[in-house]
Amino acid sequence: MKTLRRLIYAEVLKSVGFVVLGFLCLFFFFDLVDELQSIGRPGSPGYGTPQALLYVTLLIPGHLYELLPIAVLIGTIFVMARLAQSSEYTILRTSGLGPWRALRALLVLGLGFVILTFAVGDYVSPVADRFAQLVETRFKGWSDAVVGNTGAWLKERQGNKSYAVNVASVGRDGSLTNPRIYEFDERGFLSSLTTARSARIDKHGVWSLTEVERQEYQAQPAGDKARIETVHMPSTQWPSSLTSEMVSVALLKPDRMSTAALFDYVRHLDANGQTAQRYEIELWRKVFYPLSCLVMVVLALPFAYLHFRQSGITTYVFGGVMIGISFFLLNNVFGYIGNLGNWPPILTSAAPGLIYSVLSLAAFGWLVLRR
Repeated sequence: MKTLRRLIYAEVLKSVGFVVLGFLCLFFFFDLVDELQSIGRPGSPGYGTPQALLYVTLLIPGHLYELLPIAVLIGTIFVMARLAQSSEYTILRTSGLGPWRALRALLVLGLGFVILTFAVGDYVSPVADRFAQLVETRFKGWSDAVVGNTGAWLKERQGNKSYAVNVASVGRDGSLTNPRIYEFDERGFLSSLTTARSARIDKHGVWSLTEVERQEYQAQPAGDKARIETVHMPSTQWPSSLTSEMVSVALLKPDRMSTAALFDYVRHLDANGQTAQRYEIELWRKVFYPLSCLVMVVLALPFAYLHFRQSGITTYVFGGVMIGISFFLLNNVFGYIGNLGNWPPILTSAAPGLIYSVLSLAAFGWLVLRR
């Protein structure tokens, strides 16, 4: 069995590697063509061909994370269909490779792809995306990366007080530009407003504010007018549970963040009574997306039991690719519908994989047991 597994694993790895290389080269070319319009522009004199190549190269891990499951499907289908067409798989079956052994062998291989996809999506891709943004903001002449029209809003509760924090943009050095901290008392009334020119967050979540202006709103007894006291400070610190990772989740797309950062942000939203449906769905999608590699190998196995010696395998590979694309479309559709319909996040994220796993296992059982 070791020899049979080694044969199948080697063929699948070569095929998947070839598909991944082809897709990455295609995306690299498209991204480079898209960046050519930014080279040598008046607003970005320091952005040349080397910087464009570096920026496009840093986008590769993100593309790899998105492409790995579909590449696993295409590569595995091609190998299984080719072995069936040349009758090699029939020989492997007579050599002791039963249906369930084949399924178990492919699941072990799929588990390796699961680990690879998780590592790329949780460790390599977020770091590469961060460096890509740094290259973009540094060499294109952008001073800040602006987030929407009003910036990013976050909320926190500390004892009887609550805070609403607004961050306008992120500087090229990672600092937060023009942060505003609204403080509310236990009755929900605004008690103070702290504005600063910039802020930095250390690893313990302490915000170091510079060029600070603090306005305190003091309500007076009935009949008297309220007072506003304004204090200017060169710098101050604000202890908070809002870490730099949480701010990054609010400023960046959730699908670009690591699972740990999303988990911390979801807990923060729950602790402060905020809606976390969207981020919970994205969190569970980050958990289940690598597992789609297992679904892909299960989808590919029934192709080894088809008999098409006189016809080419192109049609079958194309059909398998369409099945894989429909899986990813259903995965995205379930995410949007689950968010709108307030479905349980874990069910929303796991349902497409479960549906296709059941369908592929049913097709596998029908081809093996009925034919």
